[in-house]
Amino acid sequence: MRKHRHPEARAIITLRLWTYVQAVNALLYLRSIVGSLREHCLESQRARLQLGRLDARPGRPDRQALLLQAEALREAELAEERFEDSLNELMALNVYCLDPVRGLALIPFQEGDELAWFVFDLFAPQGLEAWRFHADSLETRRPLASRDLALVDANFSAGKV
Repeated sequence: MRKHRHPEARAIITLRLWTYVQAVNALLYLRSIVGSLREHCLESQRARLQLGRLDARPGRPDRQALLLQAEALREAELAEERFEDSLNELMALNVYCLDPVRGLALIPFQEGDELAWFVFDLFAPQGLEAWRFHADSLETRRPLASRDLALVDANFSAGKV
């Protein structure tokens, strides 16, 4: 009998690693995408909350209530589609959403021989203010070197970011 060497095909994921300069140069675009991602997530949550409130009303829904429920459902689905579109756009760049509501995303790079992540923060003045190793907890934030922050400042003053 013949043995199967690879009974399951394993997916190979190729991760595009960024340089710090590339990440800094992409900050405007990242702000736009992560901002849209946040807005669509909040819009979806709002519509789902409204739908839940309408469903929780006591008694049998009348025509007006049914129309409101259908509209809330349409709004939620549309917001979720927009969220997915923004998320796919971000992932096409090999940037990964950590928390859409807080505006956090991770940008992969290599630190020595290890995988690391720049932490993009939509609400941080410079956008990139920290990084973490892949093995670190998600809450870990290591400050960027002062020379790196100077590069961001130079790009801000030149109007590139």
